[in-house]
Amino acid sequence: MNHPFFKRLLLVFVALIFVAFLIRLNDVEKPQLVNTQGRTFERAVVTEIIRDNLQENGSRIGDQIVRLQLKDGDVAEANCPNGLLFGTTCEPGMRVIVMRSRAGELASCTVYSYDRSWAVIGFVLFFFALLAVVGGKKGVKSVIALILAFASFLFFFFPLLLHGVAPVPAGVGTACFVLALTVWLICGTTKKALAAGLASLGGVLAAGLAAELFGQAAHLTGYNVPNIESLIFVAQSTGMDVGGLLFAGILFASLGAVLDIAMDVSAAVTELHAASPDKTRAKLLASGMRVGQDVMGTMAATLILAVFGGSLGAWVIDYVYDLPLLQLLNSNGLDIVLMQGLSGGIGVILTVPLAAGASAWLLKRA
Repeated sequence: MNHPFFKRLLLVFVALIFVAFLIRLNDVEKPQLVNTQGRTFERAVVTEIIRDNLQENGSRIGDQIVRLQLKDGDVAEANCPNGLLFGTTCEPGMRVIVMRSRAGELASCTVYSYDRSWAVIGFVLFFFALLAVVGGKKGVKSVIALILAFASFLFFFFPLLLHGVAPVPAGVGTACFVLALTVWLICGTTKKALAAGLASLGGVLAAGLAAELFGQAAHLTGYNVPNIESLIFVAQSTGMDVGGLLFAGILFASLGAVLDIAMDVSAAVTELHAASPDKTRAKLLASGMRVGQDVMGTMAATLILAVFGGSLGAWVIDYVYDLPLLQLLNSNGLDIVLMQGLSGGIGVILTVPLAAGASAWLLKRA
């Protein structure tokens, strides 16, 4: 009997079972937050501006009325809102996304936004292509890992929430799967991969635990977040634990930075061991710590600055209003941002000794 054949057969069998599990898991009923019956979003081209909203002073007040050529060949008049979140400033020949609403014999069209679909798709494809060209085979594997990671959130984490699984356990399970998949694709089944995977898991759990402890000490819950009204409605319809979403999100936010530093340290220790096999476990550990210390500060700063940049608008508003320090320190929004950034930083910092220790122990293990 050919042993590799049975190994591949077992792998295919496990994969089929997992796919069947995912199909069953994704058989969920999503609550209807708004009534979308009779509403569709379609592509269209602006053929004529029937009524413009341009004023003599150059400002735009009110809505435009435009004529559109829809993708199915129909011609329709549409209202184009003069808003910052919805609508756009239409010009003849412009491609737009239209919201068509039908109620019995009545029908209406509203310009939703400029059609930026191809710009978004092109930008994503450019990123993937650049990663593959510069990174070579490992870059291609990184692209695959990113796609599968996103698929894990879409087809594993979200359905688990709708099945009533608490966000933190669901987040831990998803993080474990993403870590194992990413490390395996990039490094294969090696001691370096195992060390990086174990250290990453420890760092992510440390970030989640730090956030949980800070949340309890500061009396912060997952209910102190934007869109909480919609989330509560989802919770009432599905039994989802909305409060845990904040802490599950911190697990995912720290995942990339923690994996990055774990891989750096594990790779460095592995290279040192290959160059000097006689180095003791203690010396490998010390070398790994020195490598980790060099990148730990910048990686923690990168994570904190990313969180800061994501909430820059709120920081600017607080600055302009010149809010007193006591108010800022007790603001839900600011405290949540600090919890996200600092908890992720704690995960990054603790990943260094975990990665150095795991690498040294595995490489010198008989």
